[in-house]
Amino acid sequence: MTLPGQLNPPSRLLLGPGPSDAHPRVLRAMATPLLSHLDPAFLEIMAETQEMLRHAFQTKNALTFPVSGTGMSGMEACVVNLIEPGDKMVVCVNGFFGQRMVDVAGRAGAAVTVLEQTWGDVFDLGRLRETLQKVRPKVLGIVHAETSTGAWQPLEGLGALCHELDTLLIVDTVTSLGCVPVAVDAWELDAVFSCSQKGMSCPPGLSPVTFSTRAVEAIKRRKTKVQSWYLDTTMIQHYWDQVHSYHHTAPISMIYALREGLRILLEEGLEARWGRHVRNQQALKAGLTALGLQYTAVEGRQLPQLHAVRIPAGVDDAAVRKALLTEFGIEIGGGLGEFKGKAWRIGLMGHNSRPGNVLLLLAALEQCLGAHGAKGSAVAAANGVYKAS
Repeated sequence: MTLPGQLNPPSRLLLGPGPSDAHPRVLRAMATPLLSHLDPAFLEIMAETQEMLRHAFQTKNALTFPVSGTGMSGMEACVVNLIEPGDKMVVCVNGFFGQRMVDVAGRAGAAVTVLEQTWGDVFDLGRLRETLQKVRPKVLGIVHAETSTGAWQPLEGLGALCHELDTLLIVDTVTSLGCVPVAVDAWELDAVFSCSQKGMSCPPGLSPVTFSTRAVEAIKRRKTKVQSWYLDTTMIQHYWDQVHSYHHTAPISMIYALREGLRILLEEGLEARWGRHVRNQQALKAGLTALGLQYTAVEGRQLPQLHAVRIPAGVDDAAVRKALLTEFGIEIGGGLGEFKGKAWRIGLMGHNSRPGNVLLLLAALEQCLGAHGAKGSAVAAANGVYKAS
């Protein structure tokens, strides 16, 4: 066997739907020497990480910790802990990741009712009320920031509605935490999951989750064991709480990373962070609009951190993305599901939501699309927004 050379991947600017570029401070934190996962010094680091994570989620939930796994492990953790075989669950589907939650719920044994909405649109509270009153499910699952469409689902009032009808609410905040408000306590959310590689500006590998008191009580009332041994919160919680009993070997370096990512988030301040994402959204949207690109999400419900735009007629999806990657070192994402081959997905998440990235991408896109007749100065349009703000 011939050994490969020393690791030397090409330099990329990751402006797709995730992962995003990790903050340099996060990468430095990951180079910190390892401790044992039960070392008293590491247990203190865990506690610090938990407390900062509660601030990021805007919650006081005791059961708040990062699952050792990617964002999908968080989705599974929320579903398998709350669902027992035969339990009714309504899942809202207006994109690819709502569909994925349907699959996860079905595998957990739920009797799933699928509530569908046009891709790019969101669900209104009245329709959700009608469905909950009709089905009377144990759990409702919904995506806050639909990564496949760029649609931003409003959550205000939904938790209160669910509790009025004795339903638990699971929310996917994979693409929203650290980019837009996620008010777990104020919105009365019961089980919420996210990821480390987007708004947290860390590499993939952890899925922050938080469970309300109502959710914890529902888990305690289970008649059957949680389907997954690895994701059973009744055991994992005792690794993260004051008991600190062994459950699994935690990914030490990823905990270091998340701790530093949370420090950076809280140093900036949540409101300042959200405002930065909105400002860069407005500039990027002005530039994309100048290029004639139209958003897939309905007006007024477009995410600041994930821009999904329709590919113009006659433009080769793969050719443009390849040109961006090979000529400019910029990655953007293609479409998923119904939007496969029909949309591009551009991420401005966490550390990557910066004016320099907005202007660089627009200049590159302007050149790539110029051969297809695109007109208008995208960079000038974005600069106009920055000068006015």
